[in-house]
Amino acid sequence: MKFTRHYTKELKSPYDGIEFISKHGVLVPSQWSDSAAEIFATRYCHKLDPKETDARQVFHRLAGCWTDWGKKHGYFSNPEDAESFYAELCYMLARQIASPNSPQWFNTGLHFAYGLKGSAQGHFFVDPQNGRVKESTSAYERPQPHACFIQSISDDLVNPGGIMDLCVREARLFKYGSGTGTNFSRLRAEGERLSGGGTSSGLLSFLKVGDRAAGAVKSGGTTRRAAKMVVVDADHPEIEAFIDWKVLEEYKVRCLVEGSKKLEGPKFDYHWQGEAYQTVGGQNANHSVRVNDEFLHAVEKDEAWELHWRSNGEVAKKISARKLWKKMAQAAWDCADPGVQFDSTINGWHTCPKSGKIEASNPCAEYLFLNDTACNLASINLAKFGAFDSQAFRHVCRLWTVVLEVSQLMAQFPSRAVAERSHSFRTLGLGFANLGGFLMANGIPYDSEVAREWGSGIAALMGAEAYATSAEMAGELGYFLHYPENAESMQSVIRKHRRAAENLKSPLGIEAKARWEEVEKLGNRYGFRNAQVTAIAPTGTIGLLMDCDTLGIEPDFALIKEKDLAGGGHLRLVNQSVEKGLKQLGYGVSDFAKTGVLKGVKKEHLPVFATASEISPDGHLKMMAAVQPFVSGGISKTLNLPSATTAEEIESIYFQAWKMGLKALAVYRDGSKLSQPLVSSCGIDSECE
Repeated sequence: MKFTRHYTKELKSPYDGIEFISKHGVLVPSQWSDSAAEIFATRYCHKLDPKETDARQVFHRLAGCWTDWGKKHGYFSNPEDAESFYAELCYMLARQIASPNSPQWFNTGLHFAYGLKGSAQGHFFVDPQNGRVKESTSAYERPQPHACFIQSISDDLVNPGGIMDLCVREARLFKYGSGTGTNFSRLRAEGERLSGGGTSSGLLSFLKVGDRAAGAVKSGGTTRRAAKMVVVDADHPEIEAFIDWKVLEEYKVRCLVEGSKKLEGPKFDYHWQGEAYQTVGGQNANHSVRVNDEFLHAVEKDEAWELHWRSNGEVAKKISARKLWKKMAQAAWDCADPGVQFDSTINGWHTCPKSGKIEASNPCAEYLFLNDTACNLASINLAKFGAFDSQAFRHVCRLWTVVLEVSQLMAQFPSRAVAERSHSFRTLGLGFANLGGFLMANGIPYDSEVAREWGSGIAALMGAEAYATSAEMAGELGYFLHYPENAESMQSVIRKHRRAAENLKSPLGIEAKARWEEVEKLGNRYGFRNAQVTAIAPTGTIGLLMDCDTLGIEPDFALIKEKDLAGGGHLRLVNQSVEKGLKQLGYGVSDFAKTGVLKGVKKEHLPVFATASEISPDGHLKMMAAVQPFVSGGISKTLNLPSATTAEEIESIYFQAWKMGLKALAVYRDGSKLSQPLVSSCGIDSECE
């Protein structure tokens, strides 16, 4: 493949023009904020021998590793293309233009750069030369760069693929900083007969085991908690107990905290709230209920809904679909779980239905694909493209699509099945961060038609460029293994993306439309190297590393935030886009960063600076609906709601999300949990016009 230089064309080094200064014991680019430097130094620099003390070491470790694997396996037309690829990536990492997911920072290149091996951890990989699955002989010769996994489970206690085996596979992922999701609906409900006699202890009992195991393993060996998604279908006999589980656990925490106030001795201040949460269950996973169109039509008509035994498929119980729906909304009001996943919509956009049904997601619901597959993510910082340089953006999309593909090539996986299927489908997760910051800096209200035009245009162009790159790679390296039997379905999904782009009217949308037309032609000619290419991740830690003012697709939670860190301490995060937005709107110098107060802003301009809870639920959903038709996977999105939101309103929000064609959604009502990671500390002056 050919790679031109966009950013480093006139540079001798990708670091020309950058001053590196010491922050938190590591040399980093001087333009990085203190919080970005702290995250980088404490989480992403290798701390053992050799100890990384210069960001350029880390950039080389990653970009050099990607380039080395690409050279070995024929991704570059000549050495000059490899050099361009390497230089452009180092430039982008140093200038916070894009970032891979956290497991890449943790694991990638430790063998390439430093020769580290480490004892084998039970991983597997597919030899690209012959397609055979092999067991890894070391921990780092092949890294674990993927953040997102979906794993299967069988209704078996101790055999491979069963309940306890899943706990081991999950631990293997958590150790290296990855997250995993599983649909547990195959497990028998409490009281169902066992083949050896007796009855099952039930779905919930084993979910509690997995929850405790996840809580004991810190993600990536750091202070981050394990990331896990638990999905249960709406027709499982224990669905009502599953929905109520976290509600009851949250109630226990509140009882502990309130009860402590009446006792002598230590009181449950914020620190003790954390202790209280450790004594209850359900705190180490996100929960979602899978609902299909049949269930939602039953809700609309107020019909009965059947729950089915897992052992024989017979009806275990009939309940009111509408009451179950209301229970879900009430639980989300009480404790922010469960979210919803719209099964029929998800599978309606499935590129590989001949290979099986999509049953689950990763922990944040942006990766939606087959069981026993994995996806590695990268996110592009939209604030780095000014008013929007589409040519630079397309260049970045192309290079990072290749980075993710090479990362798939070099990876090892937690089980033989995941290694084989990930190799066979090669799913990628290119996404963006800082949409809210980009809009604010350009003086555009998040909840506006103009903002949604930008959101859809950016997502459409990103998706088209990624699929075009995938088709280009297929032409040179071959399509993914299971493309032939899924070719008709995948082309149908590509046409759905292209038809959605036909409705775009902005200049960026028109450019994206033309690119989707090219994608359809390229796909017909070459097929695709990857079954999926895009996903909108939450970009939590890597978003902060890139100094993004907002994360993923979200508007800002608050213009100034206090973020508590899992390892102790906190960060004060000031939205830098406020100053840019004020300047764009014609205001003079502002003291917002010091005071945390917007002064003298005209009433008609206040929507530009609206935070998540100030934007109507409809505004959030409309942005998601504008972006979703151009994304291969899902959109990680928590709809932040004010404390006064009712359960009935949450019920309506979930229903509206389904009607608008979204794939998944979670909500968070302010104050629904005693412990929440972000706290607002800003306001608007009463003098605002």
